[in-house]
Amino acid sequence: MRYDRMVVAYHGCDVSIAERLLQGDSFTPSRNDYDWLGGGIYFWEFGADRALHFAREQVKRGKVRTPVHVGALIHLGNCFDLLDTRFTQELVMAYESWARGLEAQGVPIPRNEGRTPEHKLRRLDCAALNWFLDFAEHEEGRRYDTVRCGFSEGKPVYPGSGIFEQTHIQLAVRNPNCILGVFRPIPEET
Repeated sequence: MRYDRMVVAYHGCDVSIAERLLQGDSFTPSRNDYDWLGGGIYFWEFGADRALHFAREQVKRGKVRTPVHVGALIHLGNCFDLLDTRFTQELVMAYESWARGLEAQGVPIPRNEGRTPEHKLRRLDCAALNWFLDFAEHEEGRRYDTVRCGFSEGKPVYPGSGIFEQTHIQLAVRNPNCILGVFRPIPEET
């Protein structure tokens, strides 16, 4: 669906990467087999705190030395929006076709897994979305610029709650031209 709207989103990273991005360098798309929304440049929509939290988590994994976040103005463009049931239903049908194809080839379907609540490996979701988005582009001529989804993550905010500590909207930008500008967030006063 074509979204003629823009969002402010945040990307957690090391300070050295942030400085390069602020000077005009391009983002490097993620291509891990466990990325939650397939390949792309990852952001938290209106989630500055969550992006910084992510960068801090990466310190523990040795991927970041000095955690920071940068903001970006993103035009959603042609968005595969998994917060819209039209797209989730499309993904249901695509998954069935993809899974049958893998089964016919004798290839096992990837599985989502995770060692801890903080480290979730979304190999199934990544593979299914990458397959579908590539199929849509090459077979049907539908190219998606962005993928957007909400995730309930973390612990419930109180016993029995359906609200979770780290619920967020994640955005994977597949078309870097949708990133209209990058900025240094204003530090919050403490």
